[in-house]
Amino acid sequence: MSLLGASTGAADALQAAAREPRTVVAVVSRGGQLDLAMDYLSRVHAPTLLIVGGEDKSVIPLNEAAYEQLNCPKELVVIPGATHLFEEPGALDKVSQLARDWFFKHFLPQA
Repeated sequence: MSLLGASTGAADALQAAAREPRTVVAVVSRGGQLDLAMDYLSRVHAPTLLIVGGEDKSVIPLNEAAYEQLNCPKELVVIPGATHLFEEPGALDKVSQLARDWFFKHFLPQA
């Protein structure tokens, strides 16, 4: 199973990945309020992609701190000009593309 969560739901997705390491094989966090998952992050084994908006000034440091706590394959992507809800033209499309590529890379069996 792979999980995608946004805002507080991203913290839930990472907590689930920590609790179910054999079940969750990939995680994407979009604008995650990851301070809510700090106690779980070191136990996440699933490859994790953190996506934040470049204008989401309060969430960027939360994701940077979370990135440091993760002990799994990980990536942090900041989308320039995007705010917390990624409402700017093209921002949500970029999130979708990044998530799709992450899941293809880490979830689908390699040929």
